[in-house]
Amino acid sequence: MAVIPVAIAGAPYDVRVGTGLLADFVGQCRGLLRKRRVPIITDANVYAAWGAVIDKALHDGAHEAVWRILPPGEATKSWDQLAATLDWLLGEEVERGDHVIALGGGVIGDLTGFAAAIMKRGCHFIQVPTSLLAQVDSSVGGKTAINTTAGKNLVGAFHQPSLVLADLAVLDTLPRRELLAGYAEVIKYGLIDDADFFAWCDRNAAAMLSGDPSLREYAVSHSVAAKARIVAEDERETTGRRALLNLGHTFGHALEAQTGFSDRLLHGEAVSIGMVLATKYSARLGLMPTADADQVARHLRETGMIADLAALGLNCDGSALVAHMLHDKKMDAGTLPFILLRGIGAAFLARDVVLDDVAAFLDGELAA
Repeated sequence: MAVIPVAIAGAPYDVRVGTGLLADFVGQCRGLLRKRRVPIITDANVYAAWGAVIDKALHDGAHEAVWRILPPGEATKSWDQLAATLDWLLGEEVERGDHVIALGGGVIGDLTGFAAAIMKRGCHFIQVPTSLLAQVDSSVGGKTAINTTAGKNLVGAFHQPSLVLADLAVLDTLPRRELLAGYAEVIKYGLIDDADFFAWCDRNAAAMLSGDPSLREYAVSHSVAAKARIVAEDERETTGRRALLNLGHTFGHALEAQTGFSDRLLHGEAVSIGMVLATKYSARLGLMPTADADQVARHLRETGMIADLAALGLNCDGSALVAHMLHDKKMDAGTLPFILLRGIGAAFLARDVVLDDVAAFLDGELAA
């Protein structure tokens, strides 16, 4: 098992990466489960795959799971589900010193974390991510949120978990599409500031995605360590360092909004296309070599991921996508920062991007 510390001032915690953590759930959570009844929030798919394992682990440790089982999918990150979840937690008499368990992917982690952040002005929670995307990204760093009609993740809070348990065994039950979507957040760390990790991914992605256990542990633990380092430097995105983690997300969130935050486009798929667009746009501006941008797109295509905007068949133009970007939570004094690149492993925050030029660029990509 790899243990990665997240050194948040005043709220440090560990991310544990290994196999069999769910079966040893009580042992892993030793000292955190104060009561016999343990509130767990999950979705129907995760419950079907792992509910019995958690039930047994808690029963064997003299605890009892109390389940809230939600519909899978991005639509669950809503006002209605947040309100109903808070009512459920209040009905379970959850106290500020208790821990709520988030067992699921990014949707469950975001919703549960936000509910914990505002439950009685803040109670504790434990992240148990069951998707590759959640293990390497959304479960670490304390960003919690729901979606609204205005856009993605616009209502939320920074609220750090007490512990993150990333059981690699859960990846064996993921649909291939979900696994690939999560890989977008793995390769992101190489593109941001680690060209050697990008090269490692280029060599090992196929075997890692096919199930090689040692490669999976390295990919997840290396990604978590990269995010932990950045989050510790800039917990609340005040210096711009943490903003680099949004590589591909400004383009990607616009695509998610255009497709109605639906299963038509998973978050990781949107990030995959968004990273390709970020590299292509950087090359268009003369910031990075075109060959580097082509290499990123090639790698993503070879792993089976979506890498081309035109492949989505969207019925819109570039201006419509830019209009979605204007609702981005990173808007600052009327300008929208973009994460661009000077090369693979050399991302930076650009505050002088002309949105009309972005719209023209997207028109070309939509028609390609």
